[in-house]
Amino acid sequence: MDKSYKKPLLLITFGVILFAAFNNLNYVANFLKSCIGLLAPILSGLLLAFVLSVPVRGLAKRLRRKLTKAIDRQIDMISLLLTLICVIAIIALLCVIAIPQLTASVKSIAALVQEKWPDWVGLLQRYGIDTEKLSAHFAALDWKSILQSISSEMNTVISSVANVAGSTVSAIADVAISLVITFYVLIGWRELSSQSKRALYAYCKESVADRICHISKLAHDTYAKFLSGQCVEVMILGTLIFLSFSVAGIPYAGLTAVLTAAFAFVPYIGGFLSCAFGILFTLLAAPNKALLCLIVYQATQFVENQFIYPHVVGNSVGLSPFWTLLAVLLGGKLFGVLGMIFFIPLMALVSQLLHESIERRLHTRKPELSNVQSNSDENTDISQ
Repeated sequence: MDKSYKKPLLLITFGVILFAAFNNLNYVANFLKSCIGLLAPILSGLLLAFVLSVPVRGLAKRLRRKLTKAIDRQIDMISLLLTLICVIAIIALLCVIAIPQLTASVKSIAALVQEKWPDWVGLLQRYGIDTEKLSAHFAALDWKSILQSISSEMNTVISSVANVAGSTVSAIADVAISLVITFYVLIGWRELSSQSKRALYAYCKESVADRICHISKLAHDTYAKFLSGQCVEVMILGTLIFLSFSVAGIPYAGLTAVLTAAFAFVPYIGGFLSCAFGILFTLLAAPNKALLCLIVYQATQFVENQFIYPHVVGNSVGLSPFWTLLAVLLGGKLFGVLGMIFFIPLMALVSQLLHESIERRLHTRKPELSNVQSNSDENTDISQ
């Protein structure tokens, strides 16, 4: 076929397919749902492999220095085994220690609210605030049922997830397929990478293949830095909050530390939320220590951010606060909590690709502007 007719024919075909799809949106939606259902185990397995590849490759690099005579396959197997042991240990600690402690803390907070309620009502009345409707609503609450509900919910989080996942044969099969795919990808990632590159260069232009390989490597490096950095941040910050609160005698040190560690995955916003919860818990148990709680929390955050985080973690994604907040808000609006976490490295990736595109265009059209920008980048990054 003549090349002059090929492109118009492809455009016409694409237009016809698009018109047919818009006229049959219900069928298209059902078809897409079926495809997603079929591909869900594969996609979940690849996503889990991508997340676990960060600690697996990190351990593999360190094992390579120690086991110089071992082959790559053996090192990958050992690093995967060590990663799985760590994951299982973390889950076991959550089930045995963290969840019962959180349950006890929530119960004590509920009991404390019941005990302090008359004092709070008297304080509000002294300031001329009508508390009749609020008191009636509070008296109507069935605290025994609420506490039992909270206890049962928090004690059965893991078992409920397991029951839902294993409720049907199909779900068990999907989980098994996902795990098998995860293991095969993590063990044979070197061969998969080589095969993917061979296929890419065989079916694409060299420039296109080079660009895809560059974007893939940049995406993996960005997410790896973010995930590893945030995991270290979680452990350090949670430990510091627990120790500082315990030394200062601030109540609910363990609960505040757990919430701080959980919210640490969402930069900036998470810090404000965990601080607010810590102050709220302190107001309930010991109102005279609320100001001390704020001071200790902010001092701990300042020490961790200024002296520990830059040396241990570093600037994991290189985004300014504005772009980080934008990524958190956009990701949370679209995909909830997971969107908040994963949109930060995605925004960093887009920012880096945009920076490279601008540099290429400036270098082609206005080399003098490219030189000026390159010099200024030594002091400030374009993404900031």
